[in-house]
Amino acid sequence: MHFPVALVIMAVFLVFSHFASADDRHAGYYYPLPETVEDYTARAPILDGNTRARRLSFVSGIIAEIASQPYPPTYAIFAKGTDAEKLIIVAVRDGFYDTLYRTRALLAAMTSLSRGTPLFEELDPDQEYTFFDLCYMLGFQQLTVSNGRKFSHQIRFLSPTLETINQ
Repeated sequence: MHFPVALVIMAVFLVFSHFASADDRHAGYYYPLPETVEDYTARAPILDGNTRARRLSFVSGIIAEIASQPYPPTYAIFAKGTDAEKLIIVAVRDGFYDTLYRTRALLAAMTSLSRGTPLFEELDPDQEYTFFDLCYMLGFQQLTVSNGRKFSHQIRFLSPTLETINQ
């Protein structure tokens, strides 16, 4: 009597887990399905002239900054998608970015790190743009951070409103 109920529950779980990953073909390959997903409304418009090459150049700039440090990196960063519109950060060692709080600390540090890239230096220094704003400005649609085992957090970038741009 309990077997059919368990079978139905398992079938429902499999169907929903397929739909959850259907819109993110990188989940299950580079990182597990995100435990948490948040939407971020950018405070700046998308920059003119964004291309796949520009996003890849930005990632290369961050990689160069990481490589210049005197200690081994704790994460790999790369862009995926047809137009390199998905930014992915995955821990390369155990014990890193395995909670939402550690992930948010990394993302806050990414603001400082990205300020060393040539692109960030071209922006208005009076604006206090964050790493999320810069990602949106470059045309990234989402950012996923994972510990490379069980934890992933995903941010979807939303278009700014007049109110958010004027903050």
